[in-house]
Amino acid sequence: MPSPLWPYITPGIPDELFEHLPGIPLSQREVRLLLIAQLRLKPDSVLWDIGAGTGTIPVEVGLLCPNGKIIAVERDEEVANLIKRNCDRFEVKNVEVIEGSAPECLHDLKVTPHRVCIEGGRPIQEILQAAWHYLPSSGRVVATAANLESLYAISQIFSQLRARNIEVVQSAVNRLETRGFSQTFTAVDPIFILSGEKLD
Repeated sequence: MPSPLWPYITPGIPDELFEHLPGIPLSQREVRLLLIAQLRLKPDSVLWDIGAGTGTIPVEVGLLCPNGKIIAVERDEEVANLIKRNCDRFEVKNVEVIEGSAPECLHDLKVTPHRVCIEGGRPIQEILQAAWHYLPSSGRVVATAANLESLYAISQIFSQLRARNIEVVQSAVNRLETRGFSQTFTAVDPIFILSGEKLD
């Protein structure tokens, strides 16, 4: 369901339309599109977004899947409130924001997921392993890695969990920006997007 602020059925909301806070991660538009593509959502999907940051993924998925349910998990109260404000901004009604630390808070979530998106969290292997436990067969996890250590950690736990249909995509995006009197291309921070399915 489109909102007045973004009256389109396609994802890709410009970053500047979201309220954000200094130092709080924001999944940039082009990376967000890749991430959403890897989630392979259905109209009624239940998504857990762990480490939801600014709330860009919950907002986009909430608009794309009006019959779905999105649980946004964020440990910091101020950041959790930011997610709620961004949902209100876009009139998204199917997002529930849970304030808590993963993986400990996951057992309190009332609906089990079809898809899990992990956008951070220091104990990434523990979070992924705990979330995997709640996924049904054919459930899917998508996780992001901004550095080599996280890439290795996610790859290792996917192997231990015997994830199937693993895909790894690295973004390489440049945006045209105006600086003074000239236009230059500026790189968006590259990120690895890993995805895998539970087929047992």
